[in-house]
Amino acid sequence: MTKRPLGAQISHMLKDRGVDTIFGIPGVHNVEMYRGIEEAGITHVLARHEQGAGFMADGYARAAGRPGVAYVITGPGVCNIMTPMGQAYSDSVPMLVISSCLDETAATRGQLHQMKDQRAAAETVCDWSEEARTAKAAYQLIDRALLEFDVARPRPKHIQVPIELLGTDAPDFPSGGEGDGRLHHADAIEGIVLPYLRQAKRPLVIFGAGAKTENARMMVEKIGAACFSTYAARGIVGDDYPLDFGATLSYASSADVVASADLVIAIGTELAAVDIQRNHLGHSCPMIRVDIDPECLFDQQRAEVRVHADAADFVDLVIELSDDGAATDWTSDEVAAARAKWRAEADAAYPGIIPICDALRDALPDDTMIYSDMTQIAYVAKEIWPMKYPGHWHHPYGFGTLGYALPAAIGGKIGVGDKPVAAIMGDYGFHYTMQELGVAVELGLNIPIVLWDNAKLKEIEDCMVQSQIAPNAVFARNPDFCKLAEAFGAKAAAPGSLAELQDAVQAAFAADGPTLIHVTPDILG
Repeated sequence: MTKRPLGAQISHMLKDRGVDTIFGIPGVHNVEMYRGIEEAGITHVLARHEQGAGFMADGYARAAGRPGVAYVITGPGVCNIMTPMGQAYSDSVPMLVISSCLDETAATRGQLHQMKDQRAAAETVCDWSEEARTAKAAYQLIDRALLEFDVARPRPKHIQVPIELLGTDAPDFPSGGEGDGRLHHADAIEGIVLPYLRQAKRPLVIFGAGAKTENARMMVEKIGAACFSTYAARGIVGDDYPLDFGATLSYASSADVVASADLVIAIGTELAAVDIQRNHLGHSCPMIRVDIDPECLFDQQRAEVRVHADAADFVDLVIELSDDGAATDWTSDEVAAARAKWRAEADAAYPGIIPICDALRDALPDDTMIYSDMTQIAYVAKEIWPMKYPGHWHHPYGFGTLGYALPAAIGGKIGVGDKPVAAIMGDYGFHYTMQELGVAVELGLNIPIVLWDNAKLKEIEDCMVQSQIAPNAVFARNPDFCKLAEAFGAKAAAPGSLAELQDAVQAAFAADGPTLIHVTPDILG
């Protein structure tokens, strides 16, 4: 047996379970957690703020397909990472936050970093938050979190460990378990689902981010289905499937398309309000709902058939068991016409943004991991920008927090190594986490950072005008962003045309560090 302080044992256990990177900031309350990081062979990424550490862990998890892990201190460290935890909860991202906590709070007041109830505070924005009061409990909670990331809907977990316990010698952690804990309900496919498929002439499949499978395209082709995807599932069938309506469920007239289907199959999606922008999807035909999260199977969409199963298993069984050569009444012309209509609506709502999106798309390699913030370029792009591969556009979809893109892109770049990563953000969102640019410089990460600067909170201004409110508090004095980037040690560019924008993006991928690309409405001439 190897006796080490528990803080060191935790790092060794995480390494044994496959964790290779931890994001965080050390402090006097969690210093024991740092004792074993290097010895265990784990890379630690020093963020400039705990919010940045959380977003980096989120971005790493989305890009690498492995849980993102963060170490933070008691009190303000936990509070600072709660925004990223809330975002990860909303978007079903596997993030494990491990923090220290005070040994005793009930009888002693005025301690450093003291909160009334730190564990309960964290629980408001994550799947669960637990305190480990023994080494055995810490080990069990870590394994529980990692297992649940695999077998259930992946959402952030928080484990806190008392400061004294972290520095106390602890026995070895148990060896890792093996086996596949995924859920399988195969009997529902052949006995219940196939009869619906055999009768349908206009089946419509809606893929969500939970539909993690390489065979989505094969399934829709085999059953003759048209499809939509949620924003987070873009690219799941490829960008050239002729019956793909894209991530356009938010358009009001998409309800008419849904209403024309004679069978709807929703796979791995909660059909969230941020995706469909209405209470009911719009179908009057039978619905088959497939999800690993039972909560999604019993919502207001009123599915006739509820399949509690892993999405990939369901898709594979449909392919295996359904009939070949299914006839379909869907046509590529009606799909193309609908997409053209919605693209025109986006262009009318956000004049000038689509040409910028098109120019960026042409300049980025197809396999670029893109991280976007709450900004108008992203609002348009996530609807009209076709994606060739799934899981390559990451956005703070549900929680909708500003400041996500830059630190998340840093985490994503660390997760994918030499593969291309880009960030897209607005001027105001950059203010939230701009300090993390120092991390990208320090690590030499060649990330193009496209900063859309319209010198205002334009989306909020438009909302105020639509609400007949005189625009107020929508202007903030911006710095010279290029000089600011250069002060950090980053490169900077201010393209004056779309062609120069494309050149700047391509040059950024060849650089030896990050490049901030400052884009204003003047780029359109």
